[in-house]
Amino acid sequence: MSGGENCRTAEGISPRPTVLLVDDEPLIQWSLGEAIREAGYPVQLAGSAADTRRVLVRLVPGPLVVILDLRLPDVVDLSLLQMLRLRRPDAPVLVLSAWASADTAADALAAGATRVMKKPFDVASVVAAVDDASRAARAAYTC
Repeated sequence: MSGGENCRTAEGISPRPTVLLVDDEPLIQWSLGEAIREAGYPVQLAGSAADTRRVLVRLVPGPLVVILDLRLPDVVDLSLLQMLRLRRPDAPVLVLSAWASADTAADALAAGATRVMKKPFDVASVVAAVDDASRAARAAYTC
């Protein structure tokens, strides 16, 4: 049995991943959160590394996609990305940052990020990246 086969619904469909949106800017949480919900994904919001840890503990088991801003009030390095990769190696992490230099992007990818996108961003492009990551999350998650 591969990936998420043992997690299919009675109709044979893998559950849609939850999207954990980690950003401290309320406007980004609102605009991306709404667009991702409209695309059919459940969304959980976190505004800091501490919030992210709390949300991860409360999440119902299932496929997960993370959108992560690298600069948060309580972390400005790759430590939260590294923690996410350790706790949820099955979850693709999309990094979204205004501060993503070429070196930072390379470091984030080396630390396990699936993709690095710069702010400002096109909402439709981020939703498309979530759709792509969703396929990987469904395949990688095992119950």
